[in-house]
Amino acid sequence: MSNPSVPSPSPASSGLPQGFGSSPRFAVGLLLAINLFNYIDRYVLAAVQTKIEAEFFPNGDPNAAAKMGLLATAFLVSYMVVSPLFGWLADRGRRWLIVAVGVLLWSLASGGSGLATVWIAMLVMRIFVGIGEAAYGPTAPTLLSDLFPVERRGAILAWFYVAIPVGSALGYLLGGTVIKYTSWHYAFFLTLPPGILLGVLCLFMKEPKRGGADGVNGVRHASLADYLSLAKIPSYVLCVLGMTAFTFAVGGMSFWMPTYLHRFRTPEALQTDAHLASVNTLFGGITVVAGLAATLLGGWLADRLRARFSGSYFLVSGVGMLLGFPFFIASLYVPLPWAYALIFAAIFLLFLSTGPTNAIIANVTHPSVRATAFAACIFIIHALGDAISPLIIGAITDATKSATNPKGDMTLGFLLVGAMIVLSGVLWIWGAKHLKRDTEEAPGRVGT
Repeated sequence: MSNPSVPSPSPASSGLPQGFGSSPRFAVGLLLAINLFNYIDRYVLAAVQTKIEAEFFPNGDPNAAAKMGLLATAFLVSYMVVSPLFGWLADRGRRWLIVAVGVLLWSLASGGSGLATVWIAMLVMRIFVGIGEAAYGPTAPTLLSDLFPVERRGAILAWFYVAIPVGSALGYLLGGTVIKYTSWHYAFFLTLPPGILLGVLCLFMKEPKRGGADGVNGVRHASLADYLSLAKIPSYVLCVLGMTAFTFAVGGMSFWMPTYLHRFRTPEALQTDAHLASVNTLFGGITVVAGLAATLLGGWLADRLRARFSGSYFLVSGVGMLLGFPFFIASLYVPLPWAYALIFAAIFLLFLSTGPTNAIIANVTHPSVRATAFAACIFIIHALGDAISPLIIGAITDATKSATNPKGDMTLGFLLVGAMIVLSGVLWIWGAKHLKRDTEEAPGRVGT
């Protein structure tokens, strides 16, 4: 399936390209832009969390690190709990409308985060951000899956998910820049105007034919038995379990790494606001370059190798994780600034999996249950992944505080991250032998 050409402009009164609502290219661009601002918002919090902690707990709090970790956990808990509901709705209703409502909600809640003056208010806003993203998260990949065929989904979903490293990095960069010159509150207003604009654009998009790219006609509403059958697809189960371990590792690392590098790896005399901003900028730059290159390469490579290796999506993902493990562990002990090179290598190898693993979920599930399959994946990977890893790492750090070590030991928490990297690699390698059969059976798995 070739990319459609960009349509010619419509009359000036509309201000939009004619036929933009049905253009697969425009759909990819729109969903990519939404995902980009989605991740900017998530990681602005990580970039400015030390400033939030200082404002909310000016007199100190023995559980401050755990409470800051809970802000990330609260967002992810609401996101994962509500996702199955929106996944069920997306399997039945107009998906672009669901995306629009979700984008508008999380954009407003992000702006509300900037207005928070106490910890509990910030907690509530992060919960609403999670609810808004729950409408978008499981729905967007199904729209792309109905616009592009199986053999191109690795690359297409890689473009969509490239927003993860780029948006995360921009969150660090923008958050670090804001706190360098003004209050952290303003960092959360950055995504509000573009988020509202993108949400409104979704209302004008044309719904693609469900199952059209899979050659499936007359898709019916799935039954409970159809949804339960997801647990009988080996590729789906192993992919989700591997993504869970991956999400635990990346979630914990992403939230705490700037703080770790600033507070635990830098001499106390150098721990200034300017240094924190520079750490966020450097870590953000590493994430955007390594993550962008790896995400696009991983999707392209998995698609390219598919003809030679039927389990290529799993193999590219699993091998990347196993190769990334020693680089990550070494980064915890090699002195700065050399550790930054190891962090770059680790992030590059880990992000090779982004496009291929999401393509696996799309390719081994029937169109009538695909949104729910993504929603169930979201629930599991966050419930057992990054919903708990920031909290666990923060709690380990608090628990290891002592009179001689008042800051605690965050390196210990990061060793747990390393174990999860290995686990995800093993699970994905295991899944490779099932992928060909599961992909071939997907179109006929649910009656039409």
